[in-house]
Amino acid sequence: MARPAHPEAAAAPPARRRAAGRGEWEPAGTAPVARIAVDVPLAHLDRPFDYRVPAHLDDVAAPGVRVRVRFAGRLVDGFLLDRVEESDHTGRLAWVEKVVSPEPVLTAEVAALCRAVADRYAGVFADVVRLAVPPRHARAEAAAAEPAVPPPPAPAPDGTGWTAYPRGAAFLTALAAGRAAHAVWQALPGESWTDRLAEAAVATAAAGRGALLVVPDQRDVDALHAACAAHLPPESVVALTAELGPAERYRRWLRVLRGTARVVVGTRSAAFAPLADLGLLAVWDDGDDSHAEPRAPYPQVRDVLVLRAHAAGAALLVAGHARTAEAQLLVESGWANEIVADRATLRAAMPRVGALEDSAGAIARDPDARVARIPAAGFAAARAALAAGRPVLVQVPRAGYVPWLACGRCRESARCRHCAGPLALPSGRGDEGAAASPYCRWCGRVESSFRCGGCGGRALRASVTGSRRTAEELGRAFPGVPVRQSGGGAEVVARIDPGPGIVVATPGAEPAADGGYGAALLLDGWALLSRPDLRVAEETLRRWLGAAALVVPHGRGGRVVVVADASVPVVQALVRWDPAGHAAAELAAREEVGFPPAVRMAAVEGGPAAVAEILDAGLPAGAEVLGPVEIDPVASDEGPRERALVRVPRTEGRALAAALAAAQAGRSARKAADPVRVRMDPLQIE
Repeated sequence: MARPAHPEAAAAPPARRRAAGRGEWEPAGTAPVARIAVDVPLAHLDRPFDYRVPAHLDDVAAPGVRVRVRFAGRLVDGFLLDRVEESDHTGRLAWVEKVVSPEPVLTAEVAALCRAVADRYAGVFADVVRLAVPPRHARAEAAAAEPAVPPPPAPAPDGTGWTAYPRGAAFLTALAAGRAAHAVWQALPGESWTDRLAEAAVATAAAGRGALLVVPDQRDVDALHAACAAHLPPESVVALTAELGPAERYRRWLRVLRGTARVVVGTRSAAFAPLADLGLLAVWDDGDDSHAEPRAPYPQVRDVLVLRAHAAGAALLVAGHARTAEAQLLVESGWANEIVADRATLRAAMPRVGALEDSAGAIARDPDARVARIPAAGFAAARAALAAGRPVLVQVPRAGYVPWLACGRCRESARCRHCAGPLALPSGRGDEGAAASPYCRWCGRVESSFRCGGCGGRALRASVTGSRRTAEELGRAFPGVPVRQSGGGAEVVARIDPGPGIVVATPGAEPAADGGYGAALLLDGWALLSRPDLRVAEETLRRWLGAAALVVPHGRGGRVVVVADASVPVVQALVRWDPAGHAAAELAAREEVGFPPAVRMAAVEGGPAAVAEILDAGLPAGAEVLGPVEIDPVASDEGPRERALVRVPRTEGRALAAALAAAQAGRSARKAADPVRVRMDPLQIE
């Protein structure tokens, strides 16, 4: 049955005759069989089921609508995927009990995307649809559809900021022509990336197609939405985020579904927005962990957009100041072109970057470094920026006051005598006397008489200093200069006014400064680089570049000081401002050791017997199992847990996901009590 024209949501459902009882219901005259995706997230039921469409629901039972059906003796929700003439099922079919609303909320394109995402991540269709389609809000749905906005005139590619990049104007021309260009864009330091993405959206809209722009957080959504609304009719741009209330979120989502809005700006879940005739899919800062869905099946925005661009024949733009190994793979495979500025343009735009050793010996030899862990060169850069009337940005990896303490004698981590948890000095716990008493970060007990279990020492020292303590120390070091915090327990500031001042921010919470920062101090590099994580270097460079990009060019006195060992490759990449070179080296290193994205990998976590059952269920030929190893339980009353890593060549990734999904389906059918979590290409491998 062909999908009908969009229903008038303001109109009441058409009158329909209801029979006295189900036994007297008659099937619809044409296409009486409905394929229904029931909202039952069990792996062994991850397939459509056939139901009969009664004649009195024939007019409203269209593909994409929400329905209610009987499943295993109870009424459950579902989505009508298709109407067909006959069923392959030989038994008697149950009836579609109710069409919840005539609004076709699950489009065929989004349904296919949900299936593709579930298959890629060894997940269940019902779980992905929950991410894609927001809960219904009847009052918002009852509002009449607004008229669509006509497409804007095409921008002149030579008149935009994309001309700073050799391939930038060509990319914009391709969008205006409706071509499916794929690109990885490295934004220059100081670049107005929101304006560049807005220009790309305008070019796409001028071709009569839709643009979908995904960013990490609400602050980025607000900035990008404002930029798009300045270039396009405001009613044609819609912002979709989790911060919205249920009614407002659903109202905006319906504007996209009904074709009123042609440009969507949003966070993670907006990747599934039902935008028709897609022309551009873009993600900003794809390495940000906000782009990774914490709910099963744990998809990553970049991968979802790649799948969607391929299926829809749309353009794709992976953008940011940094570059992930996954984005580098898109370039090296030839699937995407890179959009980068030449070295001369880059050198003119970047601040001067210097690295200073952050070892204990270097700190001890530098008396200035004892104040807020900032060496003399860092203080000089800050003083010069303040004297020039510009603000200074100080990036601190950890929040709090002193989030980690060590023994003052042997430097071993200070531990709680009750549970062996790490000791810290609390942040904001009343008066100064209370703040002087360390407490356990695990059990919360106050430790009033510390004694080191290793050497017996009773003195404590700060192992890691947090953003709040750093702000206090800088306030004393620069009397009369306003110091404010962003993130790390304090309110995240979106933008600061020009003028001298100091901003202490945790990574990702750095506010933009009108006119740019005069200097940036990136502290405690060791705290970022010492984490046992596969992506630690990539993530550290991403955080550093995000802060350094806010500093004015070196020609205007811009300085960046990173407190880290200058011989470390990631520090050298920052000094040279070479995210592409670092991404290429990262990808080569992962190819050598066999880690994503050079291979497809799955993390299988659960009880020892359950993990063994999954691994024994039949993996693809050539699959290599690492482990299993014991991991910490999620809950205190949980038994032992293990994790195994399974890796295969990229060409076998689909087979691995299918094998793991089949193993999960088998356990689900047997009603296995011990759950197993499967993550494909996990974001963190510690």
